[in-house]
Amino acid sequence: TCSVAKKELDDLERWKKEHRPGPITLVPQRLGGNESEAQVRQNQQMILMQSKYQRKHKREEYVKAKKAAEEAEILKKKAIQREKAERLEVKKRQEEMQRREMFLEDQKYKTNELLSRLDMGLPKTDSCQIASPGPESTAWKRSHAYMQALREDENRRLEEMKQEQQRKAELMEFKQKQEEETRTKAHQKEQRSCLQSLFIFYCILRVNNAFLDRLQNKTQPNNLYQPGHTG
Repeated sequence: TCSVAKKELDDLERWKKEHRPGPITLVPQRLGGNESEAQVRQNQQMILMQSKYQRKHKREEYVKAKKAAEEAEILKKKAIQREKAERLEVKKRQEEMQRREMFLEDQKYKTNELLSRLDMGLPKTDSCQIASPGPESTAWKRSHAYMQALREDENRRLEEMKQEQQRKAELMEFKQKQEEETRTKAHQKEQRSCLQSLFIFYCILRVNNAFLDRLQNKTQPNNLYQPGHTG
């Protein structure tokens, strides 16, 4: 058994030697790309600058979206609070008007009752005495003047409330315009800052590329490689 295994191993080694691949021969050719080293470095720096700007732009967009969402949530809460306040104000005005109507009805009822009592308590006299102004006409005039004064006061209060609501609406609109102008100015300022930073980085990149070109021209041999190409 050992001799058979040994014979098989020997046959395998002999077969490997017989079928060993020969030497590889390649046609000589020039290595290197079509771009110079400075151009390659410039492209790499441009790609790096673009990636940094894209990351910065994404980060700014995320911050901007988050800020917009927070502002929208704040505006939503303000709108809810304003709506609640308006409903409460309307409810108060309705209750006030109901109280005034009840007061006017009660006052009218008392006035009519007083006039009825006065009418029942007056003695029957001749036509001359009836033509003269009596307590009934005086009481009616007073009650009529009082009710007219109440109506005028109610109209005046309603007009004041309307003017107050209009002033509040104008003030809210003015504040919203101011906030919008502030956000627009801040966004424009941020854009100008980004453009200035990008311009400064581009200027530094051009200076670095010029320095690399001068350095390459000084250190590169003239008889081994063609100018502007890498080995």
